[in-house]
Amino acid sequence: MSDILHQPDQQQFICVVDGQLSRLAYRRLDASTVEAYSTQVPSELRGKGIADRLARSFYDWSQAQGLTIIPTCSYIDVWLRRNGN
Repeated sequence: MSDILHQPDQQQFICVVDGQLSRLAYRRLDASTVEAYSTQVPSELRGKGIADRLARSFYDWSQAQGLTIIPTCSYIDVWLRRNGN
């Protein structure tokens, strides 16, 4: 499976599998807060753990940066309840 790539200039984490793009989009709200507002995985790739890997990469990055996450994406909201500290 493809690696997760962070594209900070575009404020997203991406993964390309079989030529199809999956992404988790975020925006910096201020110096200490980041909003995760969209997670998109093509229907053909769902159920393969891609969204989970995107969420984990985003979470690990935000924690390393000392950021508070505001999850307006429903997937990230549920993911954080299950996996976040």
